[in-house]
Amino acid sequence: MRILLVEDHVELSHWVSKALRDAKLTVECAATGADADALLHTQDYALVILDLTLPKMDGLDVLRRLRARGGARGGTPVLILTARGGLEDRVQGLNLGADDYLPKPFELAELEARVKALLRRRSGNEALVHECGGLRFDTVSRMFTICGEALALTPREHAVLEALIARPGRALSKEKLFDEVFALADDVNLDAIELYIHRIRKKLDKFPDARAMIVTLRGIGYLMQQRPD
Repeated sequence: MRILLVEDHVELSHWVSKALRDAKLTVECAATGADADALLHTQDYALVILDLTLPKMDGLDVLRRLRARGGARGGTPVLILTARGGLEDRVQGLNLGADDYLPKPFELAELEARVKALLRRRSGNEALVHECGGLRFDTVSRMFTICGEALALTPREHAVLEALIARPGRALSKEKLFDEVFALADDVNLDAIELYIHRIRKKLDKFPDARAMIVTLRGIGYLMQQRPD
């Protein structure tokens, strides 16, 4: 899942984005309101973490413009993370369509819990656990297990496998996987997806009893399914 973090404080942005990446999330950062507005106009995100006091465009204006667009992008969940914790700012942010509001200073554990709650809420009625054969992904703990054992994955491998297991039996194009795994600033090309698919397959092959496999559909993409008997 790709998150947009809009924060102009360099050290805080680094700290928060690192924590979210450690939680197996893909994070893209913007340091100004104008940059955030431009990204939200063209890119899809699972969640926006938005400061209010930003250069070039106030965070409330970013939120207002996002909600005015409507459609799927306009409905992207927004968590306001700001030092402007007064009642008037909180009420205005929530009235403009923010989904949650966390004033600074804050505890990282609380931020992570709120992020996970918003992502679960965004998933609607999706199952809390996704399974394919003996491969299991818990969306609350964000952990993969296979045949009862923890599956060791790098953050990028985790993102690819999460995207696939969340849509069992449905093909995902290479382009869609790329969008979910990499941020715009990452210096990689589309072929990197093939490398991560290859690495994941090698790890799954160590557990043949799990019968979980990634299938390549030429010209279409990849899908996850249970290996037939």
